[in-house]
Amino acid sequence: MITTNPFAELAAMISPEVQQAYVILMVILVIGGTIIDMAHKKSAKYFFENSKKAEKAAKRTVSGGEKMSMAVKTVTNEVLTSSEFENPKRRLSHLMTMYGFIVFVVTTAIMIFSLPAGSSSLVAMLWHLGALSLAVGGYWFWFGIRVDLFSEGIRWYQLRRADLFIVSLLATSTFALLWSFSGSMAMFVLFIAASTTLFGTVIWSKFAHMFFKPAAAYQKKITRADGSQENLPDLGDLNDPALQARYPDIPEYMGTNPPNMGLGIKREAPNHY
Repeated sequence: MITTNPFAELAAMISPEVQQAYVILMVILVIGGTIIDMAHKKSAKYFFENSKKAEKAAKRTVSGGEKMSMAVKTVTNEVLTSSEFENPKRRLSHLMTMYGFIVFVVTTAIMIFSLPAGSSSLVAMLWHLGALSLAVGGYWFWFGIRVDLFSEGIRWYQLRRADLFIVSLLATSTFALLWSFSGSMAMFVLFIAASTTLFGTVIWSKFAHMFFKPAAAYQKKITRADGSQENLPDLGDLNDPALQARYPDIPEYMGTNPPNMGLGIKREAPNHY
């Protein structure tokens, strides 16, 4: 069952050309929505203006080799492994959702654009496994991580506009699997409705954030390397007696060894709702 291309069977009712046109339309909606989102929030303008300010405040020139190294670290840490998530459950859920989504979308395009001949059973199997990984990671986040009554007080049935992305994402993977296994046209219609909502509402969802986040993480590494520090003042060594004499509140509020103040807010799990 999981080695069968469901779009090949659908070709008897909906021509391959129509299916391919739908995929192209979704790509256009994502690109257009991302551009509109960046223009509306002026995130790109802010990013480039902030980058210019950082260049003027830089204390040293970062070499091309250093920039390449930081770019690689950004891809491996922030993108491929999501190392910014300190909560291991949140990180694993995110990785399952992210890689499941990538595999699901790529194999969908392969299967549809290989029509009418069809695609290999391996691609079809990866499509089902990608959708399953996406569903497991997404539902784990929704019911096990997002629903944190101790710290957030959010129940699973409380929907906000910010939830549009994850809800449409879960609906897409869920109805895709149900359609493939049952062959029900009702499930297929719901699958298309969910996927259209997912890709057509980029401007109102966190979808565009995925494209901007790696660039912002890379820029942050650059500012630390060139000494501009995101246009924040360089305080120096907090243990320096001269600095503590200049700012006597440092030892008062941060102790005699500021870099090692302890766990702080991480001392206990959040349960103060």
